[in-house]
Amino acid sequence: MPLKEAFKLALQSLWANKLRSILTLLGVIIGVASVIMVVTLTNGAKQFVTSKVNTYGAAVITLRKMPQTFMTAEEFAEFQKRKDITYDDYRAVLADCKSCVSVGAQRTSENGNIVYGTHSTTDAEVRGWTWTMPALSNLDIAVGRSFTEVEDTHSAHVAIVGSDIAENTLGPGDPLGKEIRVDGAPFTVIGVAKSQGKMFGQSLDNWVAIPLTMFLEQYGWHASLQIYVDAGGGGAVMESVSDELRTIMRARRHLAPDQPDAFTIDSSATFQNLLGNILDNFGAVVAAIAGISLVIGGIVIMNIMLVSVTERTREIGVRKALGAKRSDVLLQFLIESAVLASVGGLLGVALGIGAAKAITLAIGFPSAVAFWSVAVGLVVAASVGIFFGIYPAHKASALDPIAALRAEL
Repeated sequence: MPLKEAFKLALQSLWANKLRSILTLLGVIIGVASVIMVVTLTNGAKQFVTSKVNTYGAAVITLRKMPQTFMTAEEFAEFQKRKDITYDDYRAVLADCKSCVSVGAQRTSENGNIVYGTHSTTDAEVRGWTWTMPALSNLDIAVGRSFTEVEDTHSAHVAIVGSDIAENTLGPGDPLGKEIRVDGAPFTVIGVAKSQGKMFGQSLDNWVAIPLTMFLEQYGWHASLQIYVDAGGGGAVMESVSDELRTIMRARRHLAPDQPDAFTIDSSATFQNLLGNILDNFGAVVAAIAGISLVIGGIVIMNIMLVSVTERTREIGVRKALGAKRSDVLLQFLIESAVLASVGGLLGVALGIGAAKAITLAIGFPSAVAFWSVAVGLVVAASVGIFFGIYPAHKASALDPIAALRAEL
């Protein structure tokens, strides 16, 4: 029997039992949709992390009191005992690090109160930046300019604002030259940053940056800073600069050779690799769970096909009595199971991508379609259909035509 004719018969049979076919599809749809959704969200998170971590550049090293990630409360308590990274530490690194291309420092304050005229916001992040920080963080200034070294050194009352502050607080018109109050202190807006979008539903543009010296005068000197260093290159260059930073900080902390560091030195790659591994492991676990759904869907297909063989025993007997070969019957049933799984795969891909994009719209969680996952999902779905359809197809093809005709009488 020609392949075209086998497809036609298989599709006619599936169409004649629409409700049964739809119910059969559900297992495959759920399994494929789960895999596609997880891969799409994980891929989007990876791309987002890469772009945001690389905001500071692949050659930027951070010096902090505590690491960005820790696993236990005991670790947190131990890290809290460390000395703060002070402004004097920043000045020492700036003066003594000969290999550093650029050095900057920052400190932040949450829930800042920003007021302009009758407009205000109470949940802005206030950043204290050295004049080098905008360049170190690859900040794009959409309007105006960044800080100068003189403004940083002399604690000038100038500010760079995020696009949310410019749009929602400053209002229409040219934002440059407007005077805002940051937690009560007056500052003149000299620049507006390019919009950075959202992360997990939270805006990345609701902030104000002022010179670090001014920030310390206003908010106090007794809290830890973060120091950023441009190493000028990766690999061996970054390792050399990290070693130089470690030497400077250990000397300032008076640490003996056998004592561990009382600070944390990280690079963009460190955090990126850590989070990438976490996302990979999370994706693998959820994909494994979704794979179980695919197996269940395959078992459902096999059961339904076995029921179909039983219901269509007389039809099979008639076809074989009229000359249909065993391979013809086998091919028809295999096509039916493969079509069911493939259609389920297509619907699952669409549902998975749709669900991922809906999550992105709802909470801002990043998503990016990985086309390899779509191809794998479809191939796996079709393979499941064929694998679990082999036994029912074999059973149908092995029926004796005389016994099959007698069974329905």
